[in-house]
Amino acid sequence: MENHSFIDYAPRQKDAELLDSYSRTITGVVGQVAEAVVHIQVQKPAEERKPDGRPGQRGGNGPAGKEPQLAYGSGFIISTDGFVVTNNHVIEHAREIRVSLADGRTVTAELKGTDPSTDIAVLKIDVTGLKALSFADSEALQPGQIAIAIGNPLGLQHTVTAGVVSALGRTLRASNGRLIDDIIQTDASLNPGNSGGPLVNSLGQVIGVNTATILSAQGLCFAVSANLAAFVAGKLIMEGRVKRAYLGIAGQLVNLTGRMIAANRLEKQTGIYVYEVVPDQPAYNNEIRTGDIIVSFNGHAVGTVDELHKRLNAEVIGQAVELEVLRDGRKTALKVIPVEMR
Repeated sequence: MENHSFIDYAPRQKDAELLDSYSRTITGVVGQVAEAVVHIQVQKPAEERKPDGRPGQRGGNGPAGKEPQLAYGSGFIISTDGFVVTNNHVIEHAREIRVSLADGRTVTAELKGTDPSTDIAVLKIDVTGLKALSFADSEALQPGQIAIAIGNPLGLQHTVTAGVVSALGRTLRASNGRLIDDIIQTDASLNPGNSGGPLVNSLGQVIGVNTATILSAQGLCFAVSANLAAFVAGKLIMEGRVKRAYLGIAGQLVNLTGRMIAANRLEKQTGIYVYEVVPDQPAYNNEIRTGDIIVSFNGHAVGTVDELHKRLNAEVIGQAVELEVLRDGRKTALKVIPVEMR
């Protein structure tokens, strides 16, 4: 009795072709991008250890445990003359920064500028003729498109992970308390050491700067969008900082009553309760009182501290601006003059 095979190999062959196409895309991008991805080693102040081995004050004068701490991260080259983008938290408090290139060379890097509010930093290395990456327009991103992360997790150079853009327009809290807007969520796996590396599209263009993971959320990973990173990097290269304004006050979110909202024709259901006005500040804030509830800044309704932070940009530094507050339940207009945050 003859054995006849009824297995249809066509679907398997088609799947293999699709996989090969996907694989070719990934490997092609890696070949195009990897040369511009760098490994960053940072020497940070040591945490002093007491003679019994217990942690002590960082930077103290104890007799033991003075070896500096080493931290690692990733970065990528954005110009042929040696400008490198990475995360602020990678190089924060650094005493020395060393950058290892794909060809094996290791050079000392100069910190050109850092912006904790977006977790972006720019380094400069004294090397020319480098391979540089370009930024894509992150406004054109769509959920579901390929996202490839290249970095140095756990000190393992040029590790590649791939996934998709999971979501757009996320927010992330920076180390200084400000909210980073326009965050990209991806399922391309990131690990310690990936921070500062590029998230690229299928054309090898940077769509984001890898910055954070939520370990308890089964691999949710985040990147600062290319448009924001490019803007901040340009400011850091040209001016050494990103200018932002501040008022010299401390506030917190407070819910408004329906009567307050209706009586004052407010757009938001929340406001910013001022619980401290810092005296002797360069900013003009003399008209603000503790207990005021800020509801508008420069003609724009604000309901949270983060919304107020957005309005405190470089354009209002040194400018007389109208601030609307609720005082004794009634809307009152005040004048403030923000100054540059240092």
